[in-house]
Amino acid sequence: MEDQKRAARAWIRAQTAAGRAAARPVVTLALAGTLLAIGQAWCAGMLLGALLRGGRGGLGWLAAGFALAALARAGLGVMAERAAFAAGAAARRRLRSEALGALLATGPALLRRSHSGELAASVIDRIEALEGLFARWIPAATLALAGPALVALAALAADRLAALVLIGAGLAVPVAMALSGIGAAAASRRQFLAMTHLQTRFLDRVRGIATIVLAGRTENEANALARAAAELRVRTMRVLRVAFLSSAALDAAAAAALVGLAIRYALLLRAGALAGPGTALFVLLLVPEFFAPLRAFSAAYQDRMHAVAAAESLSALPPVPPAPAILPVRTVAAQGVSVAFEDVVLVWDPARGRALDGLSFRVPAGETLILAGPSGAGKSTVIEILLGFVRPDHGRVTINGADIASLVPQALARFTAWVGQRPMLFAGTIAGNIRFARPEATDAEVAEAARLAHVDRFAADLPRGLATPVGEGGFGLSGGQAQRIAIARAFLKDAPLLLLDEPTAHLDPQSEGEVLEGLRRLALGRTVILATHSALAHGFGGRRLDLRAGRTVAAAERGAA
Repeated sequence: MEDQKRAARAWIRAQTAAGRAAARPVVTLALAGTLLAIGQAWCAGMLLGALLRGGRGGLGWLAAGFALAALARAGLGVMAERAAFAAGAAARRRLRSEALGALLATGPALLRRSHSGELAASVIDRIEALEGLFARWIPAATLALAGPALVALAALAADRLAALVLIGAGLAVPVAMALSGIGAAAASRRQFLAMTHLQTRFLDRVRGIATIVLAGRTENEANALARAAAELRVRTMRVLRVAFLSSAALDAAAAAALVGLAIRYALLLRAGALAGPGTALFVLLLVPEFFAPLRAFSAAYQDRMHAVAAAESLSALPPVPPAPAILPVRTVAAQGVSVAFEDVVLVWDPARGRALDGLSFRVPAGETLILAGPSGAGKSTVIEILLGFVRPDHGRVTINGADIASLVPQALARFTAWVGQRPMLFAGTIAGNIRFARPEATDAEVAEAARLAHVDRFAADLPRGLATPVGEGGFGLSGGQAQRIAIARAFLKDAPLLLLDEPTAHLDPQSEGEVLEGLRRLALGRTVILATHSALAHGFGGRRLDLRAGRTVAAAERGAA
């Protein structure tokens, strides 16, 4: 936990440094507005002082100066708000791009360590919570020093003691904010945890709504979600309570400075020590301007606390890996793809031992390799390495003699097609789901891929054929039909390397036979690696490699001996 907090603080420091350049226009405009506010206060003080003395000279110029300063200040305020919004939006776009890049570069392997709802919350809610850090906190941190300093200099020119009173009251504000900030940070962290708990729980229950209904647990799950929502509400109110403490401390300091100066000037005017009330009114009007940057800083301090809480999850995301050098892959389509594993070792979890333990094999271009073995033998891990989702801890994996780690993901994806156990179908049409493999494909090419995968056989019985809409996750289709759509994707992609990970799992014998028939047509002329338990799939053709405990059976038997 302490390491996570240190990483979050380091991440916040790095992001703050990166955001200072974008905050400079905001700071410049705000300081210009502070100078205009000082001018407004002077014009207003002199104008009111002259009216109280009964004078009439120069009142028009003072009123015009006040009005012009007010208009200019309003314009600068609008410009500063727009600049702050632009800085926050640019930072969020950058961070969201980096986070998505990290997730996509890591691939599905990240789901072994993190919940999908938690990752979605990091990319959406956590980054959205950082808007205040860039749009308000970074400018406010500079203005909290520069703004009061300008006002204090103006007060110093009018009354030295008044300037000291303002400075003393201003110094009390950071102390109170620091004391309340400790509680705010803890409250914000607990609020984010409660929000993540609610999000992940809700996502899980939506996914498993059929199981919940069939198990008769709808009322219990609804009550559990209500409790999670109530916990989030309570923790959110605690954050607001702590924030109000900080605001109350600032208001108390401003009120004390204003009352103290008002009493002082009242006594001086009664004693005749002041020539007129103009200077006193000018200094009193400076008090709100002195505390305005501190008030903005106090409000933005809560944004920083939210950012620190959000940074704990964002700093835990894996860094975007550096782009490797692009190796030539021009010969892939012409000569096929050969695959080799050389003494490959991979560990998912040290407590569970090695998933792959010195695995070595070679698949020449155009041949088929069937990976067989019990669950946990390492078959799917081989597929995940070849898909680029994970990298081995030791050993070497080559494609056409090139180390897979040296291939950019786009190059690897270009000549790889994959059919897994449960193909992901998106809400849309059947044709749209097939076209997902190659968005630029024509309707004729999509129809041909559907014919080769025998999708047209069941699509012909549907109301709109290939244009028939399907629900999220392939709702409305059987398992065999969904698998045929996945095979049609592979036909459409026409990649020379075909990776099949239990493609007939959970299918009845008839559907399995139909899917295997489509896969045999797809495998012609391609390099194929098929991981399967199915006895029927073992008749697919090609060389068979039996795995046990991450090694070939012969190597495992030698190790056991």
